[in-house]
Amino acid sequence: MIDAAEAEAEAVVRGIATPRSLVVVVDDQADGGDAADRLGALVVELLEEAEFHVDATTTVSADEVEIRNAINTAVIGGVDLVVSVGGVGVGPRDVTPEAAESLIDRRLHGIEEAVRSSGLAAGATDAGLSRGLAGISGQTVVVNLADSRAAVRDGMATVIPLAHHVIAAISEF
Repeated sequence: MIDAAEAEAEAVVRGIATPRSLVVVVDDQADGGDAADRLGALVVELLEEAEFHVDATTTVSADEVEIRNAINTAVIGGVDLVVSVGGVGVGPRDVTPEAAESLIDRRLHGIEEAVRSSGLAAGATDAGLSRGLAGISGQTVVVNLADSRAAVRDGMATVIPLAHHVIAAISEF
């Protein structure tokens, strides 16, 4: 597995610019409460540490149409990676996977399983039980994470090196 520094060096050699990303926080309280703000900021921090440029963080309610629109706007805008946080559990308002599924052209089952497996190993039960998806939409990698600090920290540690690799691979087309 390649790390972020190796992926960035590989991207420079191939002429790929610093990858762009967008963070979508799914929150049942549309105002994006304090916890949602902190999780969004954590994802931004981890992405920036991994040499991603973060275009924006957006908070949407737990509504399938709003989630789909936020992800689709990022895909149309040409970002390389969309990370959504929240809405991946088993509750009636957990609809992020359903929103993302219709946009994904190719599923990345290995990333999905790696996030769940590493989440369980790290004790982040919500990550281990997550229904979150990972896949490619156009030229954009889309990943859904659970909405706890532990799930985000562990999920991002798993996703970032894999995302760098996938972005480099799909940028060749």
